[in-house]
Amino acid sequence: MTWIFAPEHVGTPDATALRRAYYGDVAGRYWKRPATEAEIDEGLAGDGVELLAPPTGQFLVGRYDGRPAACGGVLLLDAERAELTRVFLRHAFRGKGGAGALLHGLEDAARALGARRTVLNTRLDLVEARALYARHGYAEIPAYCSGPYMEVWYGKEL
Repeated sequence: MTWIFAPEHVGTPDATALRRAYYGDVAGRYWKRPATEAEIDEGLAGDGVELLAPPTGQFLVGRYDGRPAACGGVLLLDAERAELTRVFLRHAFRGKGGAGALLHGLEDAARALGARRTVLNTRLDLVEARALYARHGYAEIPAYCSGPYMEVWYGKEL
C-alpha cells in the first residue's frame, strides 16, 4: 500500500469530502462535540479555497492505496512565504506515513510557487499537528496573522 499526493481542484468530489472532514474534525474538537452538516456548510462558505490554485496556491489530495485519505493547501502570502493550510489526514489513515509525505508534498508545492519559507498557524489543542510540525523542522515563530482559532504559529525555511 502506498501514498500518492497530487494537485487537485478544491471542488472535486474527493477534495470536497476531505475539506468537509477536515472542518468537521477541527470544529468538533474545538466545540467538544460533533459538528453538524449545517455548521460544516457555514464554516466552508466563503473560506477562500479558490486561492488554493496556481498562481496563488495549490491544493493536494493524498490517496492511500487509491482511496482519498489526506489533503492540504499552500497559499502564497507574499513573494517569500507560503502558508500551509487545511492539513488533514483521515483518522483511519493515520500512522501509515502519510503526514510526513503530505508535508513534503506541500513544501514542494510551495517551492514550485516560488516560496522560500513556509508558515502556518494552529491551535494549542491540536497536539498531534503540533508534534508533526516539530518533527519535520517547523519552529514556533511570532504571529504573522490573527484570528479566533489561531494560538500558535510555525515557520520553516525551504
